This record gives sequence, structure tokens and C-alpha cells, in this order.
Amino acid sequence: MPFFSRRARTALLAVASAALVAAALPSPVPLGIGDPLFPHLGNPGYDVLSYDIDLTYHGNNSRPLDAVTTIDVRTTAPLDRINLDFTHGTVRAVEVNRLRSEFATVGEDLVIRPPGHLPPGTPLRITVHHTSDPNGHQDTGGWVRTTDGLVMANQADAAHRVFPSNDHPADKAYFTFRITAPRNLTVVANGLLAGAVRHGNETTWTYRTEHPMATELTQVGIGRSAVLRRTGPNGLPVRDVVPVADRERLEHRLGKTPAQIAWMERQVGRYPFETYGLLVADTETGFELETQTLSLFERSLLAGDDRPDWYVESIMVHELAHQWFGNSVSPRTWSDLWLSEGHATWYEARYAQEHAGKSLESRMHDAYIRSDAWRAAGGPPARPDRPEQGRKLSLFRPVVYDGSALILYALRQEIGEHAFDRLERSWVRTHRDSTAGTADFVRLASRIAGRDLGSFFDGWLYGEKTPPMPGHPDWRSTEPVVR
Repeated sequence: MPFFSRRARTALLAVASAALVAAALPSPVPLGIGDPLFPHLGNPGYDVLSYDIDLTYHGNNSRPLDAVTTIDVRTTAPLDRINLDFTHGTVRAVEVNRLRSEFATVGEDLVIRPPGHLPPGTPLRITVHHTSDPNGHQDTGGWVRTTDGLVMANQADAAHRVFPSNDHPADKAYFTFRITAPRNLTVVANGLLAGAVRHGNETTWTYRTEHPMATELTQVGIGRSAVLRRTGPNGLPVRDVVPVADRERLEHRLGKTPAQIAWMERQVGRYPFETYGLLVADTETGFELETQTLSLFERSLLAGDDRPDWYVESIMVHELAHQWFGNSVSPRTWSDLWLSEGHATWYEARYAQEHAGKSLESRMHDAYIRSDAWRAAGGPPARPDRPEQGRKLSLFRPVVYDGSALILYALRQEIGEHAFDRLERSWVRTHRDSTAGTADFVRLASRIAGRDLGSFFDGWLYGEKTPPMPGHPDWRSTEPVVR
């Protein structure tokens, strides 16, 4: 047997102990919280309290942004590894409670080994030094390139293409953004401006949210923009962010936002956040997006003359309604998306009826005719089929828009307008700044109606066929089913 000195024996013992610990720990694997539609999204074992996202934009979209993301969490279960959702960036270093930590990237997860075993209730500050690459995923979300900079479009599963996160709406948190960019560019983000400090040829902009937010609703806009300010109901600060050349051209549309907010408040109660406005981006996405406090709009929709005013304004109300339905009250799982899109479509249609004479009943009748085909093509509203491989936005099918607004129409027919209006106001008040799911809505509706509505909702939410419409026994779903 070879002889080892005391120092050598101590070193060997340390190596052996480390090997035993490593052997005891599971190999890094991607995890998820079990969402039926996005099984790898989110991560178990902790609750995120806040994000602090520090980005440096170098003036062009060909170079990745330098970034530091700091996440304050509290563990909710024993943990030997911490999983974060992250991809499309290079991780340079990770610290947990200021201690350098080992990490690995597996699939779209960043897996971190903390300094030791973590019991439930442990507060942690996770700091990730990384890059954030705006190239290579324009069609799958995350950063979206514009003619003069960048904006974000993170719905449904793309925030982790920008920054490390627990990328699921079930885990909402407070956000601080610090974005450094060339001084000739304007930077905006969710929440309120907390400061803009110039240093040399750059400016660092700081924004903070006053309410928790889902990762899919985060927004940072960088470009040659003008910030237009106005006042909404109850002194609400309203800001619109537009390309400099369009500030006068778009005023006739943007100037209607305060009145639209007032209209929504008459329907469901006080606006739920600290500010609102539109971020108008010179890019083509094919959609508008309800990013919290600052909805993203394509320039072509607002600046074009090919669509009537009532149509554009109803889309503006759609994204505004999401601030209550989807943002303040976020879906607990992605199968609850019908609650967000159905409500936004409902108020879009209501607004079009009141302001342009577009019949709500006719629109719902048209949706009823198509409803069976929509259900066959994408599943029932509250149990949608998974999005197609590589096409996550295929989740956003007609059945979760007009097909889900149709459920709200049927419910109002079933319980009456007075009870329905009480339900809407109670829903956004009870679950403000939180998450809620389909079962919560069914329970609340039943309580307000004074009777069990379980059977009613079962058919409308989960049935392969559309149930009969209360009050309209003559309605038929007659459009051929495409399989």
C-alpha cells in the first residue's frame, strides 16, 4: 500500500467526498411544472419574487446584448438543483447568494447546482451573467427586430429566449429593467420610468413594475421613438411610443385610448395597473400583443388606410381588455387561455356594437355556425390540442377567440345580464394580480347565479359538439367539419 502524507490524504478525501456528492445528485435534466400544452415550461420547487434584468444594447441587431439577470426566489420544496428556462444566449457565469455556482445547459433549461442542499423556505438570489441574442428566432418569439431596433413578443413560451426565467404565467413576479443603449435611441419597458442616466454616448434607462407580471407579458422596446404622453381616467398616466416620423400621423388613433379605458372601466371596474399605452413597432409580426401596461402594435395596422376606424379601434380595445383579463388575472395553465382571449374578444365585439353598430348577436351567431368545425380542428375551448411542432402560435386558434367569446354570450343568455355583469366585476376584483383557472370561473359563476352551473359549463368548455344556445333554439352549427 503506498504511503500518503496527511496533506495528500486530506486532499484525496475531499476529492472522494465531492465525487460521492456528485454521484448522489441527479444528472442535469430539463424540468417543467406539468402544463398539459407546454410540459417543459416552468420549473418546480421555487417561487420567483422579482427579476432585475440588466441589458446592454450595442446599437445594432447583429450583435448579442450583454445581460445580467438577477432573480430573487424562495424555495417551496427541497432542492439540490435549480432549473431555469433559458435558450438563445451564452451563459458566462452564475452566482447563488453571491457564491459562484456550477451550471449546465440541457435542452432549453439552465440547470444550476447551489452551494448545498436547499430546504423549503430558503431565500435565494440567483445572478446569471449571459448574452441575449436577437438573431435566429424572429418567427418563434422573443426579440423581434424592427427597422430601428428591437421589441419583445414573448407569448406564449418565448421569454426564456431573452432572459433566464421561470417562464410560465403561474409564477408572476415584480420586474426591474435596466437597459443601456446609445443615447440617440429611446428605451421603454413595462411599468414606470424610474430614471434615465447619461454617461458618455450611452443612456441607462430604468423601469419598474408596481404589480406582478407573467414573463410572457414582458416588454422592452429600443428604437428611434417619440414618447407621447396624455392623461387617462382618474389621472392615469398614458404613454404611447411611436416611430418619430409617425407622431402626428397616428394621433387620431392613439388619442382615443383614454376614452377606451374609461369605457372598459364602466364594464368591469378600475384599470388595474400604474400606466397604459401602445408601443408601435415598424415590423411585421402578424399579431398585436397585450404586453403589460404597454401593448405591442404593428405600425401597418395603425398607419394604414385599408381598414375602417371601427375595426382598428376594436382591436385596440381587445388588447386593452387583456390588461384585466390575462394580465391582471393571468391563466393558471395554458389550457385556461380561453378565459383571456375569450374575454378580450367579448369586449372587442361589445365595443364594436356600441360604437359602430356592429351587431354582437350576429357575430355570435356566425361563431355558433362555425363552432363545431373549430372544435374539431383544435379541440374544445378549455381543452385545446397542443400547438403544432415548431409552431407554438398555432395554439391561438379561432376556438379560443370567437369560439370562447361564444361561451360568454351563452353564459349571459343563461344567467341574465345583471348576474353576468356582477360575475365579470367580481372575477377581476377577486383574482387581481394573481392567477386563476377554469374551475375558479365555474365556481364563481355558480355562486353568483345561485345554482350549480357545472353541467352547463361542461358542454360549452369540453364538448366535442357545441351545445344548444340558450334563448336561440333555432341556431345550428351547419358549417362542414374539416378533419
